[in-house]
Amino acid sequence: MEIIADIPVRKVNHSRIGEVDFEKLEFGKYISDHMLVCDYANGEWKQPHIVPYANLSLSPSALALHYGQTVFEGMKAFRMHDGRINIFRMEKHYDRFVKSLQRMCMAVPPRDVFMDGLMQLINLDEAWVPKQKGNALYLRPFVFASEARFGVKVSDEYRFVVFTGPVPALYTDPIKVKVETHYVRAAKGGTGFAKCGGNYGASFLPTQNARMEGYDQVLWTDAKENKYIEESGMMNVMFVINNTLLTAPLSDSILDGVTRDSLLTLASDFGYKIEERAVSVTELEQAFKSGIITEAFGAGTAAVVAPIKTISISGTDHMLPQYDDSKLMFKLKNKLEQIRLGIDADVHGWNYII
Repeated sequence: MEIIADIPVRKVNHSRIGEVDFEKLEFGKYISDHMLVCDYANGEWKQPHIVPYANLSLSPSALALHYGQTVFEGMKAFRMHDGRINIFRMEKHYDRFVKSLQRMCMAVPPRDVFMDGLMQLINLDEAWVPKQKGNALYLRPFVFASEARFGVKVSDEYRFVVFTGPVPALYTDPIKVKVETHYVRAAKGGTGFAKCGGNYGASFLPTQNARMEGYDQVLWTDAKENKYIEESGMMNVMFVINNTLLTAPLSDSILDGVTRDSLLTLASDFGYKIEERAVSVTELEQAFKSGIITEAFGAGTAAVVAPIKTISISGTDHMLPQYDDSKLMFKLKNKLEQIRLGIDADVHGWNYII
C-alpha cells in the first residue's frame, strides 16, 4: 500500500531491541523504539511526528485524567511467510476507532494520519516484528483529552499517540469462566460498544473477584435482566451448540470485534451454520444438560480464540468436552493465521502489506 503522508521522523540514538527475548515474550512488557504523536488544538489536527518512545508530559488538570475522555484500539502486525509485514484489517479498526471517538465526543484523527502513520511507524521499527510463529507486533493507537482545565466539559484539545510492542498469543490453554449476574459491563444506551477506558476500569473488580474464586474471566450478562450472555471478559464470546455457531448480535452494549467479524466470515466461507442472536443463561445451562454444547470460546485481537473449558452457572461448574484440532474454533483460527501470514489467499482484502 502506497504511503501518502510524509511524516517527520526523529530516530532513537540507540535501539532497545537487544533487551528483548523474542523466544520468551510477555504480553505488554516490551515497547518498540518509536511512537507517533499528533496534537489537536484550535479546531484542527497539527503535523504528526514520529519520535523516540518516551514519557508524555501533561498537566495534572488534563481533562482525560478526570472525566474519562480516552479511547484506544488494539491491532496487530504480522511477519508473513515471505518476510513482508502485514497490518491486519486496518480499515475496520480505523472505522471502529472513529465510532468510539464520536461516542465520547472526541476529535477524530484523519484517516491518512492513522493509516500512513501506522505504516511509517512499523516500517521504522520493522525489526521489532517477531518472526516466531504465533507472535505479532501489537499496535496501540489511542486518543486522550489533553486540555488543561478542571471544569466538566468536552475537551478542545487532544493528543493522538501510537506505540507498538512484540507480543505472544494469549490464552493458549483453555480457561475457566464464571457467568456474572450481579455486576454488568455495559448497559443499553451506554458506551459498551466503544473502546473507552472506563469500560475496562469498571470490569476489574468483578474479574478480580472471579479470579479469587478460581476462574480466569467472567461471562458478562445483559444489564437489564442478567439473562443473556453478552461478552467474555474483554472478548466477544461464541458457542457451538447443536452444530451451530452462536454469538450475541451487535448492539450498543457489545463491542464490534474485528476478530469476531473475521471468524464469522470464515465460518460462513466454510459453510457452517451461524446464528447471531441472544443466548440466554438458561439455554446455555440446558445445552450442557442435553450434551449439545461442544465448544465455547472468546474471540479477540490478543488471543484470536480463547478456548473455554469450564463455565460456572449459579455456582455449578459445567465442563466442555475435550478440545482437539478438529474443533471449529481451531479451524477458524488456523485459517485466519494462514491468511495473515500470506499462505492462503486474502479473498476478503483484509491484509495491508507494507
